Amino acid sequence: MPVIKPITLRTIANELGLTVQTVSKALKGRPGMSEMTRQQIVQTAERLGYFTKEQIRSLKAEHIIPYPLERKRFLLIQTTQSVSYYRLLLAGLYERFASFGHHIEVVMLPDPVKEKAMDEWIERRGLAYADGLFIAPSITPREWEPKLLRLPLPKILLSYPPLGTKVDSVIWDIYEATFQAVAYLRSLGHTNIMYVGDTRQQRGYILRWQAFLHAMNEFGAPVDQAAHSIVRTARPAWLEDLSEKLVRYTPTAIICGIDGEVPSVYQLCLQLGLRIPDDISMIGLLNEQPDSLPPFTMPLLAIRETGYRAADRMLWRIANPALPYEHIRIQGELHIGGTTSANKRE
Repeated sequence: MPVIKPITLRTIANELGLTVQTVSKALKGRPGMSEMTRQQIVQTAERLGYFTKEQIRSLKAEHIIPYPLERKRFLLIQTTQSVSYYRLLLAGLYERFASFGHHIEVVMLPDPVKEKAMDEWIERRGLAYADGLFIAPSITPREWEPKLLRLPLPKILLSYPPLGTKVDSVIWDIYEATFQAVAYLRSLGHTNIMYVGDTRQQRGYILRWQAFLHAMNEFGAPVDQAAHSIVRTARPAWLEDLSEKLVRYTPTAIICGIDGEVPSVYQLCLQLGLRIPDDISMIGLLNEQPDSLPPFTMPLLAIRETGYRAADRMLWRIANPALPYEHIRIQGELHIGGTTSANKRE
């Protein structure tokens, strides 16, 4: 395997047809060029894998080789339930690994599959021969996760880890995001806040509900579980139940905790004659702002950043196999859109 040569200022200058002095000034943030040129230089440096002296010192401090002797092959493992995260997670992983010359591939787990056939499938696909695995959230059936975690190679769980699991994890902080949503609605004068979302199927869903209860308790607001849409049956049934609860309990605000349910809940409110945000405010825990909905008030979930940070954690784990496992949560900000306003009914 040929050695990957270090990327220098001269490499970047030759790539763009610029002088070394111009490239140096751009990377140090100095004036003397257009913003377009500066941005082009910075993007090229990132794409080629250029590291400043400070970055190299930081990487070496964690025993990560900035210019690896060989390209590594990593796998992002997911199922159909995790495809909503796929593009952003993969973008973050690819962006970071491009700097090191490593390769990331996506592997879709079959669904459904009997448990006894899982080991055979893992062997046939050669998962154990990769340099490392990234395990996406929402892996189903649940039996897949423990089998993947037992594979004898470096792994990063892109989810909240089960208690007692010996694996590094990196995840966008959905607990903090839910708490922020409650705090913002409370600052607008809302006390009758309804939570809408499944609370049983996945660890992330459970944590959303726990964060909602925590926040409501923190602000002195009692929670009657019967007034919230937290049990999922077949789709028409839970929407009918939600419709009945919206009429019975007349909440002034909704936190919709699951990305895929936000459009349906929004449309249901409109069908009931509830104007958003005049009659009822709504915050959606969306992965991204969809074109089909108005600008939403939503936590900016750090999904892409999670992929980027997870790539660093994988290289760190390979370089430091004996050190304790760590669980990293990445916090985002709350974006204020047009679906929330001050409470006018209480």
